[in-house]
Amino acid sequence: MNRTTTLAFLISVMLLSCSKEKSDIIWSDEFNYTGLPDTAKWGYEVGYIRNRELQYYTYRRQENAVVKDGNLLLTGIKEPWEGFEYTSASINTLDKFSFLYGLAEARMKLPAGQGKWPAFWMMGINRREVGWPRCGEIDVMEHINSTMVLHGTAHWHNEKHVSSGGTIPCNVREYHVYAVKWSPDSLVWLLDGKRYYGISIKDSVNSTSEFHKPFYILLNFAIGGSWPGNPDSTSLFPDTVFVDWVRVHRLK
Repeated sequence: MNRTTTLAFLISVMLLSCSKEKSDIIWSDEFNYTGLPDTAKWGYEVGYIRNRELQYYTYRRQENAVVKDGNLLLTGIKEPWEGFEYTSASINTLDKFSFLYGLAEARMKLPAGQGKWPAFWMMGINRREVGWPRCGEIDVMEHINSTMVLHGTAHWHNEKHVSSGGTIPCNVREYHVYAVKWSPDSLVWLLDGKRYYGISIKDSVNSTSEFHKPFYILLNFAIGGSWPGNPDSTSLFPDTVFVDWVRVHRLK
């Protein structure tokens, strides 16, 4: 086999591998429709939920959560609503889809500004029975305020709440693919396919048994709260999280 033939063969193998990987999707929403998020895939958190945040999460309100032009739009609005100063949306797959181990990824473009806190994350489906952090939490992507820094973190219970996470520079105002590869041995965070952080969960080391049970997916746009602090005069609203797609792949 000459050099040209060898190169062509290697390219064909690579393309076949990529195609096979894409066919291994076990769940996805490509957002190629118009209207409210697909009720077969997504439910809602409603009201005030956590972290001293300022928004009221609304239910099936297109001003806060809508699919159009090939994207899911989660929009935070400064407006009075049920005693709160802001509205926004938090959708999730609880009781609709969960998985144990896999590659979870989403292509997203994020807002930036003081008090803005978009996230793509996962929690254990046993949260209602055991509470947090005993259910475990995998933050695939979190971003706060105007910093061009991405956060990926795991939370669990080891006699008390513990966490482990990493950061990487990222211009969140552009589209990127945020992902976590979750195997029986480890959690690995990726930005555009490149690893930037990881932890071992092999044999539930460091009391990480939470990460050997099924998890569900959440997408939300929080405003204010204990981590980013509150919006100020520089914070512009309405502002929007754009989600091109969300996919879960089975591990090879």
